[in-house]
Amino acid sequence: MATQETSTGTTTQLSPESLDGALAPLAAALGDRLLTPSSAEFAETATLFVGGPERTPAAIARVRTTEEVVAALAVARETGLPLAVRGGGHHQARHGLVDGGLVLDLRLMDGVDIDAEAGVGRAQGGALAGAYTAAAGAHGLATGFGDTGTVGVGGITLGGGIGFLSRHDGLTVDNLLGAEVVLADGRVVEANADENPDLYWALRGGGGNFGVVTRLDLRLREIGTITGGMMMWEPTPAALTTVLRAFAEGPDEFAGMVNVMIAPPAPMVPAELHGKPVIMALLVHSGTAAEAEEVLAPLRALGPVLAGVQEMPYPAMFEGAGGPPSGAVGDARTGFLGAGAWSPDEAWATAAIDAVSTAGGPAALNIRAMGGAIGRVDPAATAFAHRDPAFMVTVYKGAPTAEALPAASEWVASAAQDLGVSERGYVNFMGTATEQDVRNAYPEATLERLREVKRAYDPNNLFASNHNVRP
Repeated sequence: MATQETSTGTTTQLSPESLDGALAPLAAALGDRLLTPSSAEFAETATLFVGGPERTPAAIARVRTTEEVVAALAVARETGLPLAVRGGGHHQARHGLVDGGLVLDLRLMDGVDIDAEAGVGRAQGGALAGAYTAAAGAHGLATGFGDTGTVGVGGITLGGGIGFLSRHDGLTVDNLLGAEVVLADGRVVEANADENPDLYWALRGGGGNFGVVTRLDLRLREIGTITGGMMMWEPTPAALTTVLRAFAEGPDEFAGMVNVMIAPPAPMVPAELHGKPVIMALLVHSGTAAEAEEVLAPLRALGPVLAGVQEMPYPAMFEGAGGPPSGAVGDARTGFLGAGAWSPDEAWATAAIDAVSTAGGPAALNIRAMGGAIGRVDPAATAFAHRDPAFMVTVYKGAPTAEALPAASEWVASAAQDLGVSERGYVNFMGTATEQDVRNAYPEATLERLREVKRAYDPNNLFASNHNVRP
């Protein structure tokens, strides 16, 4: 039976016959693209990149057009079926699935159009970051997303978007020029600086709370050959502080992330390091090769055990990144460290390495340099308001089974507290979606403004499978 939540907040059940009747208009519109648990493709389509407690939707609508999105929302609205919107399906909190409800799957809406003359890239709501980056790269252009090609453009943009170009160009939200949005009542509107500016503000960091984004208009920048790739070192406090200081004090063109992690048995990792703690950095310098080498010199002097950094086209950083959904189970917490050009000292680096080394299983600290253009945006300009930190830190612990997840969560909370990772968080990297998580994601003034926009555009909270801003 399918779950139906009524306007009073109580939950009832739809019989199979009632569900079939409710879905009939959508079945007529979508044909075999409306999947139910008996469909051959259902199990694969209902798999996310991150595993966790089982969630079995009543149906999955694989839409191709804005009109089909409108039709799917009408069914959810009229039946009261819980709704989830799926793009890339990477979110740790697994927003793209809802138990007993309707999943609106955007992945067939994956078109990308690059207007090189105007400097604007247009992506449909289901487009992936790697495909967009390759299309833009063919014109010598780019929009900064994250670091993984299989991440959905819509999801990463609506939450913030921090990646290889963020210190130079700002977050992805800072490069969102406008969007087409299907609202809860079925209207299709434009959101930009001139049309529905309150919605435009909320989309830039407020997640999927306000509608289904079916098209994103994104600013492009010229980009030539970059210097980028992976470097890895044995885990010493001196190495970690040197690497982090290079990011904190480096030019805007230099960005990336540092992982303190248990080395996987990957072919490029020396066999003697498999299963042992290492420091691994993914980095990009988008300036000249000579400028890049000046920044990289202190990192090369540390004697990396792996140095796969070279000149390459920017899209090469996304090739092969992501892979198929893994269903891996784990928990993560993201917060912030420092402000301005601050960088951790060796005492903090020692504690970070010790935490991962003694975690007893797959664990990692993902440390992303902020600063640069990120910090030069007024915190009130977008719904992503965390503009002052020096670093964003994600604490992650894997679990062998869903039953072991609570223990992993306890480790994550303890390690984050010990390392001074703030409770302020980033919605795209939060492993849970509690009311406290929402309060941690947004300063109170930002959250109240988001509530006002929610009341205006989704007063009945149709879009609730997210870090939900309740109207």
